[in-house]
Amino acid sequence: MKILIGDDHSVVRKGLIQILKEAYPFATITEASDGAQMFKLALKEKFEIIISDISMPGRSGIDFIKELKDAQPKTPVLILSIHPAEQYALRTIKAGASGYINKESAPEELIIAVQQLLNGKKFITEDVAEILFDYRFQTSGKAPHEILSNREFEVFKLIAQGKATLQIAKELSLSANTVSTYKTRLLDKMNLKSVSDITRYALENNII
Repeated sequence: MKILIGDDHSVVRKGLIQILKEAYPFATITEASDGAQMFKLALKEKFEIIISDISMPGRSGIDFIKELKDAQPKTPVLILSIHPAEQYALRTIKAGASGYINKESAPEELIIAVQQLLNGKKFITEDVAEILFDYRFQTSGKAPHEILSNREFEVFKLIAQGKATLQIAKELSLSANTVSTYKTRLLDKMNLKSVSDITRYALENNII
């Protein structure tokens, strides 16, 4: 069995490998430290499962899922993230991920999730199931940040964290002009006026 792990922190990768090796001692596990490298490896080799962080240099996890699913629609992708499920789980599942785990829960849930995916099923925690249920049956309008595209939401979070345009451009592999365009667009969509409004909204809604 071949498994691909993508995370820009080597300590996290080693920890995941240790957990996986205890359950699957004969598995071949390949590591990637950024999104671009992970995508190249995913296209070059056939993996039974891919485990990816949501935020990596070179290519975001959501972009990776979409591009991988276009190229290899049958390869299951499990997303690990430090972010709470309410922030990214719905976006990643809609993009094509087969499961979403918070990194704090990885030691307890990783092997269960991997086995589910290997059996051709999705891994949906109770938290994620509740989010999906609310999304499917919600009767009220969406919150302002929920109408943002995935890329707009990435830019929104980085702005809220206090990062400058050039920093965001480098982190997301975009031009500064493109980041400025996303900023203008998300301000308009959310009916906000300034960076201070973005930060205040993010704090009030527990996004950062």
